[in-house]
Amino acid sequence: MDKATEIIESIKNVTLGGGATPPEPKSAESKPRGEKKTKKAAAKAPVDATPLELNPVPEYIPHRIQLFEKLKSEYDADVSSKPREEITVTLPDGSIVAGKSWETTPAFIARQISKSLFEKTVIAKVDSNLWDLERPLEGSCRLELLDFENQEGKRVFWHSSAHVLGEATERRFGCHLCLGPPTEDGFFYEMGLAENQVVTASDYKPLETIAQKAIKEKQPFERLVVTKENLLEMFKHNKFKQVLIGSKVPDGTSTTVYRCGPLIDLCLGPHVPNTGRIKAFQILKNSSSYFLGDAKNESLQRIYGISFPDKKQLEEHKKLLEEAAKRDHRKIGKEQELFFFHELSPGSCFFLPHGTRIYNTLVEFLRAEYWKRGYEEVITPNMYNSKLWETSGHWQNYQENMFTFEVEKDKFGLKPMNCPGHCLLFGHRERSYRELPWRVADFGVIHRNEFSGALTGLTRVRRFQQDDTHIFCTEEQVKQEIHGLFDFLKHVYGVFGFTFKLKLSTRPDKYVGEIETWNRAEAQLQSALEEFTAAGGGQWEMNPGDGAFYGPKIDITISDALRREHQCATIQLDFQLPQRFKLEYNTGEVIKTKEGEADEEVSHYKRPVMIHRAILGSVERFIAILTEHFGGKWPFWLSPRQVLVIPVMAAANDYVLELQTMFREKLMHVDIDIGPNTMAKKIRTGQLQQYNFIFVVGAQERETRTVNIRNRDDPNTQTKGELIPVQEALEKLCKLRDERRAISGI
Repeated sequence: MDKATEIIESIKNVTLGGGATPPEPKSAESKPRGEKKTKKAAAKAPVDATPLELNPVPEYIPHRIQLFEKLKSEYDADVSSKPREEITVTLPDGSIVAGKSWETTPAFIARQISKSLFEKTVIAKVDSNLWDLERPLEGSCRLELLDFENQEGKRVFWHSSAHVLGEATERRFGCHLCLGPPTEDGFFYEMGLAENQVVTASDYKPLETIAQKAIKEKQPFERLVVTKENLLEMFKHNKFKQVLIGSKVPDGTSTTVYRCGPLIDLCLGPHVPNTGRIKAFQILKNSSSYFLGDAKNESLQRIYGISFPDKKQLEEHKKLLEEAAKRDHRKIGKEQELFFFHELSPGSCFFLPHGTRIYNTLVEFLRAEYWKRGYEEVITPNMYNSKLWETSGHWQNYQENMFTFEVEKDKFGLKPMNCPGHCLLFGHRERSYRELPWRVADFGVIHRNEFSGALTGLTRVRRFQQDDTHIFCTEEQVKQEIHGLFDFLKHVYGVFGFTFKLKLSTRPDKYVGEIETWNRAEAQLQSALEEFTAAGGGQWEMNPGDGAFYGPKIDITISDALRREHQCATIQLDFQLPQRFKLEYNTGEVIKTKEGEADEEVSHYKRPVMIHRAILGSVERFIAILTEHFGGKWPFWLSPRQVLVIPVMAAANDYVLELQTMFREKLMHVDIDIGPNTMAKKIRTGQLQQYNFIFVVGAQERETRTVNIRNRDDPNTQTKGELIPVQEALEKLCKLRDERRAISGI
């Protein structure tokens, strides 16, 4: 029995019922029958009566395996014929390990150091390139060993887990796989199923059972380089892979596939050594999607999962998901009446009065900082003629993400970003070096044509505003401006209680401009980062080759109360837009030129450097992050419900109204409740609505001109306590707001 047949037989043996036939497609419209009690039980624990796996297996599985094994034997023969040469492998601590090319693997070196190191290592990094642990080294190199706690290691782990999910779906549904990438918090795989067939919650347990079997088998991940011609033959049954191969793999070239068990998939990798590294695996949810994210393409099914190298981590993750669900900004936004969306304007948020209070407070916070830091705010148009976008390059490279339309036979587009408009601002008159650096801020409305399926609450919208600024400066001023931005970041994120990480992304393979200019810019950024670290500003890491095509950048990632990471801020150097828009400034220098018989003195001009900078990023998305970070318990200065005043009896209503007027005159958000409910119910309602302070006043408070204050953040104040004079309370709350303290202590 050959290996392919052996694997196919082993798959058959797992199926329930031995010679069962393939399951009937499950219709999206089918409903369970039975009494109401039965329905409730089914909702809690969906039961699926179909066989666990298909029998016989789909035709494409043995076809792929047979071709893979033929090509793999040829590849192994080629590798065995490679000359074994002495190489040196340099580890992060500077130590050097001897090895042989095409023989020594990162796994071998890890095992030599210690068994425990090998077992916790997810992936290797060879000369800054991710590398399979069991893949032989090809020459002398620098080697890093990354574990699950490393972000790159985590993504590789989840990518490998996606392949296990892909194997399970093929074995259960006989589906055609599309894409299965890692995400920020797990992985997914999307697939095309038979007509009217959908994934349901009743499939989760069977899929996990199949996945656990694949994990128990410790199926090795095998890498193989395959030509385009052979790829098209290998995946001839899968129309989605045919499209990907045809569009992504140039004629006459090759790319890689990876195999684990019966699954062979088009994939760049790399992967963990074998499926046994996955100790905890769970399916979380499913949804529909479109092939390549385009609504014009075929509808697919998408399954999301999570995995860990330790079962305890999965349990911790479940608790985190429970807490995240409680803090979901969409849930809190509805409960606190902050915002909503409507089908008549998809992806465009309606901010209600209380949500608008938060929005405006954030913007005013930034405006106050702009004033201190020498920024000038501008207002620019929302729509521009396509000629602007052609000059900037967005029309050629970004048009599909823009809303475009015709006006008097000319093409126009709503702006998806502010930078080209700011170039027009800089270039509308002659500029002098004395004006630089020029820091331009803009809260203009931006529109981006996101796919409807990608719209997600406030985190992915079509209409939004950014705390967008651009700094025009000389090359010599770049470093000092970067230091100023670091200080700005540290202050703003510190107010919200965020920690942050920095990454320097350097010149990519495809770039514009002179390499000397890139080198100078990268050196300035690196120097600024090193000085920031030396001054106690936190660590940073290098992200080679991930800069924008127009300049290097610093990416900033914040960490919230649930330890989730979000990229909001960015600092990007741009040499391209100033060149495209022919921007220049007068250096103040005079140069002599020969004009006819006489020398003539002319002014000297240079191009400015443009720094793109955002701290909050999209204000809408930042509000979503803050909502979940604070769990709806807004700090006083940002809170849309700062004070609620409640009377002990109706006779105190006049005093309640007077207090509301006094505090509102100091620009505080003060509400009153003089309705018919009991005092206890009014207090409880105010607590549920997350008012920072509740004033409970009666005859004594009215006569003594005092207030009894209940502080949301102080359990000791939830009963009647010391009475505070009104003027003193007013001063303390004004101070608390103006200092933007995170804790509402007075």
